Amino acid sequence: MYKKYNGASPVRDSFVCKNRSYMIDRFLCIFKVTGEREDEFYDIGVVRTLLEERIVSDENLVGTELLPIAVLFAGDFVCLDYRNTNNEEPQVCVWNHEESSDLDPVTYLTSNSFEEFLKLLQE
Repeated sequence: MYKKYNGASPVRDSFVCKNRSYMIDRFLCIFKVTGEREDEFYDIGVVRTLLEERIVSDENLVGTELLPIAVLFAGDFVCLDYRNTNNEEPQVCVWNHEESSDLDPVTYLTSNSFEEFLKLLQE
């Protein structure tokens, strides 16, 4: 489902999670990283690499627990959360950059699926 909306801009860019309003700065894209584009910083793989150990709880993990998909105002990210579900239908959460540290990501559940998250942006 995410590939269908790769890099899209939502009409409504805010949602509520844990009684707090969050605003999406932009959705991340899937680029072919060449080093020639100014916006490659917004590639999912680039952001995942930058956050590295702050979005995993097991340093020996092969794969992804949290996959950032959108930049939120003030440095947090919306992430697909593969920790508590099967790989087919990840939950969606807010990753808190201020409270997270290496191997200890702090997240807040937003919705049980990406489709459900998109509905939050329509309310």
